[in-house]
Amino acid sequence: MGHPSKEEIRHMKQSFVSSLQDGQTVTAHFLVCAKEIRATRDGKAYLRLELGDATGRVEARMWDGFDRMASEFERDDFVKVQARVENYRNKLQLAIEKIRRAEESEVDPADFFAHTKEDVDGMYGKLLGIVASIGDPWLRELLDSVVRDPEIVPRLKRAPAAKVMHHAYYGGLLEHVLSLCNLCRVVLGHYPEADPDLLVSGAVLHDVGKLKELSYERSLGYTDEGQLLGHILIEYELVTKKMDAIGGFPPALKTLVQHMLVSHHGQYEFGSPKLPMFREALLLHYLDDLDSKMGAIRLALESDQGEGNWTAFSGALERRLLRVDRFLAGRGSPGEHISASPLGAAGEGKPSNGSE
Repeated sequence: MGHPSKEEIRHMKQSFVSSLQDGQTVTAHFLVCAKEIRATRDGKAYLRLELGDATGRVEARMWDGFDRMASEFERDDFVKVQARVENYRNKLQLAIEKIRRAEESEVDPADFFAHTKEDVDGMYGKLLGIVASIGDPWLRELLDSVVRDPEIVPRLKRAPAAKVMHHAYYGGLLEHVLSLCNLCRVVLGHYPEADPDLLVSGAVLHDVGKLKELSYERSLGYTDEGQLLGHILIEYELVTKKMDAIGGFPPALKTLVQHMLVSHHGQYEFGSPKLPMFREALLLHYLDDLDSKMGAIRLALESDQGEGNWTAFSGALERRLLRVDRFLAGRGSPGEHISASPLGAAGEGKPSNGSE
């Protein structure tokens, strides 16, 4: 293997968020995901940043001499950082010593943006196939008007499903929608009394408001509209306009679709204006919740962060997770514990009452 060229050296990212270790000194490029000037209780100002790459995000602080350097870059810029990695309240953060804005020619964008592992165009083609399979002509026309809208298609192929909670990467929304549609098909085989067209339509439409709620040109965040309204209100308005544009769309069916949108979070405290009040709406909520939680579990288990058999704390799930493969790797063969018992032959197989 030959030596890397100067161009390759320039584009090699020196450190990734997922590989940071306490006490390490790093010099590396990151994307600025958040930037603000804060002050301590005694009034000392400091620069707080959230820096990220394709493997995650890390909080960073700069305490001295940041005024001039902070004015040279903004959120969504690339920066080159020299910093110490510190453990603060069981969470790694960067104590910045030097920072400057970096040009795009210094970095490889692929190092900074997490993408779905699936083929986006292939996923979009599968979504069109799902829409074409809808038997109800009104719902099929509604879905078609959404997923083929030329203003929606490029967003749909790029948007994440969330900022942090689950499928929080480019193409994540499309991946989540397809996964949810597949779950619907499985569950419909067990509950044949449910309306498949209504349930799958809810799966396709339930997060379409995130196309405008989230900003995802570079770092993942929220738009002003997203902060003020949230995706449920945004998609309620969008889908209602689409239904109103279809002449003769049945009013009762329109109300059912609207209800599925406003109730899919399932509980008031999770942002739903209404609780799910019919079979398909309730199924949609639980399947959406299941897929989002499994996505969060997958993210936690794929990360190298954590200790021993346990992952790092997952904010999305509010717990650490056991790495079952590692946990089971330490067990012996089925007969191992009996043969190693300190009991004599007469005592072999004797159950313990927990007090011995």
